[in-house]
Amino acid sequence: MAGLAGLAGCADGVLDVGGKAGSPEEVIRVVPDDGAKDVDPGVPLGVRLPSGRLERVAVRRIENETPARVPGSISEDGLRWSPRPGVRLDLAAKYSVDVVALDGHGRRSARHTTFTTEVPDHRFIGYFKPENRATVGTGMIVSFDFNQKIADRAAVQRAIRVTAEPPVEIVGRWFGDTRLDFRPKEYWAPGTEVTVDVRLRDVQAAPGAYGIQHRKTSFTVGRSQTSLVDAEAKTMTVRREGNAPVTIPITAGAAKFPTYNGKMVVSEMHDVTRMNGATVGFTDSGGKGEYDIKDVPHAMRLSKSGTFLHGNYWEDADIFGEVNLSHGCVGLRDVKGGSGETPAGWFFDRTLVGDVVEVVRSAEREIAPDNGLSGWNMEWNRWKEGSALR
Repeated sequence: MAGLAGLAGCADGVLDVGGKAGSPEEVIRVVPDDGAKDVDPGVPLGVRLPSGRLERVAVRRIENETPARVPGSISEDGLRWSPRPGVRLDLAAKYSVDVVALDGHGRRSARHTTFTTEVPDHRFIGYFKPENRATVGTGMIVSFDFNQKIADRAAVQRAIRVTAEPPVEIVGRWFGDTRLDFRPKEYWAPGTEVTVDVRLRDVQAAPGAYGIQHRKTSFTVGRSQTSLVDAEAKTMTVRREGNAPVTIPITAGAAKFPTYNGKMVVSEMHDVTRMNGATVGFTDSGGKGEYDIKDVPHAMRLSKSGTFLHGNYWEDADIFGEVNLSHGCVGLRDVKGGSGETPAGWFFDRTLVGDVVEVVRSAEREIAPDNGLSGWNMEWNRWKEGSALR
């Protein structure tokens, strides 16, 4: 792949998995735009290509009590996806759109977008992870993002109860006035059943702003798996309960773009996604991205700002374990299209959202606790100081 030598395809900035919907380079067009807010539920929803063929499209309501797929179909010519006639989006909901397409030469391209629909006047809502009935890793943090600023943090926090069986102390911490995260002192014990009871309906968060949610969700903590990335040794050691540690050669951030140190939690997993350097300022003299990889396999998000652990097929196999070449991500050897037989595929198939990946011996600073689900980097007493219920 010409022009990609020395690049891992992402950066500790914003990861673009689709580009701006109107950019000249864009292949997959999604409506509504990525990141759109207050979308009218009646707005036309769709995916289209100028050429090639849509391979698969999945539109889902996410971060909700009952995640649901929006029914729809791909046109006979493969250029368009449309929802089933009569389908209308919900108010106060968050949606994700995941698309994989093939061009005329059979090359795969991917796009992932999200948007939120409008919330009724004088109401507020909290979008939260993980989803109901999910099985997650031991590092999962229950995270709420509110659609507007919360003035009465104590009232809102009091209306959200996170409990566990077997019981453990769980404390909420605010990061600014729109985000509230819950975690125990230590990682969850495998097998723990966690319940999230949201009773925000009619709770006043700010003058004239009242909640609309009243729901209860639960998730299960699965087996324990933690991974230690040593950026200097260029290895990742995977430890899973009952199994001997497995060490995998990796490539981390180059000297100019070192990977964050610290504990990070897998928050998203994509079998294929797109990474574009232009979105984080890595451009050539013509203003185009230094890299634009439309089919990055086995991508697992570690931070909100764009740190991923992902498969890398464009570098020579002998660089893994020997040279750090990325723009901040952690790369594992893979093949084009991805394979379960490669180190990246092996790790992806054994990973859960909520698993912890810790990076050590990098030249970069420690990741901020609110950058993704990175709250495990904050000492417990300081974490509790951020509660509105002290």
